[in-house]
Amino acid sequence: MKKSCLGTILLTTLIFLTTMCTPKQTGQPPTSLYLQNRLPLIAKPFIELPLGEVRPEGWLKEQLLKMKDGMTGHLDSLYPQVMGPRNGWLGGDGDVWERGPYWIDGLLPLAYILDDDSLKAKVQPWVEWVLQSQDSAGYFGPSEDREPEEGLQRNNARDWWPKMVVLKFMKQYYEATNDERVIPFMLNYFRYQLKELPETPLNHWTRWGHYRGGDNLMVVYWLYNLTGEKFLLELGDLITEQTMDWTTAFEEREMLSSLFSVHCVNLAQGMKQPVIRYQTTGDERHIKAIRQGYKDLMRTHGWPIGVYGGDELLHTGNPTQGSELCTTVELMFSLEKMIEITGSVEWADWLERVSFNALPTQISDDFDARQYYQQLNQVEVSRTPRNFVTCYHGTDQLFGLLTGYPCCTSNLHQGWPKFTRHLWYASDDNGLAALYYSPCVVTAKVGQGTLVKIEEKTDYPFDETIRFRIDIPDKATESVEFPLYLRIPGWCEEAELRVNGEPLGNKAGGEMERISRVWKSGDEVELVLPMKVTVSRWYEGSAVVERGPLVYALKMEEKWVKVPDDHKFGTRYGNWYYEVHSSSPWNYCLKEESIREENIASEFQVVKKGMNGYPWNSVNAPIEIKTKGKRLPEWQKYNGSAGPLPYSVQYQAETLPEEEITLIPYGCTTLRITEFPVTRK
Repeated sequence: MKKSCLGTILLTTLIFLTTMCTPKQTGQPPTSLYLQNRLPLIAKPFIELPLGEVRPEGWLKEQLLKMKDGMTGHLDSLYPQVMGPRNGWLGGDGDVWERGPYWIDGLLPLAYILDDDSLKAKVQPWVEWVLQSQDSAGYFGPSEDREPEEGLQRNNARDWWPKMVVLKFMKQYYEATNDERVIPFMLNYFRYQLKELPETPLNHWTRWGHYRGGDNLMVVYWLYNLTGEKFLLELGDLITEQTMDWTTAFEEREMLSSLFSVHCVNLAQGMKQPVIRYQTTGDERHIKAIRQGYKDLMRTHGWPIGVYGGDELLHTGNPTQGSELCTTVELMFSLEKMIEITGSVEWADWLERVSFNALPTQISDDFDARQYYQQLNQVEVSRTPRNFVTCYHGTDQLFGLLTGYPCCTSNLHQGWPKFTRHLWYASDDNGLAALYYSPCVVTAKVGQGTLVKIEEKTDYPFDETIRFRIDIPDKATESVEFPLYLRIPGWCEEAELRVNGEPLGNKAGGEMERISRVWKSGDEVELVLPMKVTVSRWYEGSAVVERGPLVYALKMEEKWVKVPDDHKFGTRYGNWYYEVHSSSPWNYCLKEESIREENIASEFQVVKKGMNGYPWNSVNAPIEIKTKGKRLPEWQKYNGSAGPLPYSVQYQAETLPEEEITLIPYGCTTLRITEFPVTRK
């Protein structure tokens, strides 16, 4: 993440031509196989593939199937008061705001990625009602305000914000089905917006549209690329004027240097807005502002797992603050769009860090419960008020269907499906690009339109090796020439790359590798990304153990207890929730000598256990790291959390005995210590 593309070119043999750069962003290839930007928008280095062309395999497929069998596939029956037939987006008398659209924004890509007819059948009524609701002026959606259900926000039927979520899932629906009704539907609505926004701007009904206008802008530009309608560019300018100026906010730096200055989910969605706008202006100021914003965010509120303290407002990097689940999935989607438009390796590194650490820990294995807030140093999960900015009766940290605030129950579903979809992009020069890694299969057009299938075999992020096997389904076609792009992560010092067993040399981290050649069925590419243990320093000088894209945390015993809800606070939180407790000691510190770079290899022993079932839990964690720690008696619980983190370096632990401790990937934990105090000896 700290290294940038060197722009050098490496010639290998007459067979292989490998360059280390992204495709050019000027002009538009006349033979582009997928939906490239239309002038005057600048060309993107990478292009989104149609929904369904990437299919999950291995642990990722198991993850998506758990979603199908859990909350994602059954939210209409688990949360009927909002997701059932009474929902206003189905023509009922219930919720008319964001909850229903949020669910479909994740359920729809899951349905088409898995090609599952039962899930598609759940999606289709929402699509049909949206299409049929449009009036002659172009407005769509519910038209009457509703009195809110218990625990729900006031329903503002005409608010611009929930319609932005609907536009996102209608875009995905068109990409999966090519339903010809979608294009005139969107054109009519955007003409309506162009007429109405001057009098009723994005912040007219609620403030959310003002902060999240980048989502609206993204779909406007997508439709312009399909239709060439010039009024869409005018609308894009108007939406930009009415959206928070995230570029200036990041440049001026005050927002991210302050406490409680911005809503955590607004920030996650706002991250992509300058990059979306960059497509029109070509002004590098937008990109520089995001990079500055990222640095400031990590310095002031950042966590090593890629998200930040925000419960719900920005609240320092203290490891016992909270981070909202909606923040994780919205940040993932923002990064996926930022990567597409800029081709930046650093954003792909950031995306993997969020996806492989923050996302899996915050949802139960069976996908029947989720946390509203997670903590880095989380030593119990209990119904206890904690030091959060926004606190809902002490339920924020519980695993439940509706604990904390119910928005995350509806919004979490987009995380893994959209991650899966974006594992591969088309490249500007009619090739394919794997910009982050997980087991999957992609089937897409390359070269002059030849269909290829690439199987990506790996246990990444738990394993260092990724293998790609190329196949040409049309047996009448013997070979096809196209470039294959592979990202070398910034954390990898020196990657190994082979084609059909022949080395292409070692590759530096933080770069994009381009392999252009004539490919035949059966060709194989092997990418090895050596992962070494490193230690970084965070809040109060604490130490965090990392290896590759994964952060490691203390392994603790976890006793899950299903608690009947006593309805003390009404029926809002459902009939039950999970608490998680442990009798394991947790108040460990690490020795300063052990975490010195020259000693890490000998002080931290990596134990590879291999894949054995669903990997994202403490029992099946595929990797362990053994090291030594000292217990710090003064460090005790406070209000159900690990107490204030002792400042490092500590002196009072110097004479205490050492104990062996086990670290496992953060995403495999529920209870953990992630940021360790450091003792001098």
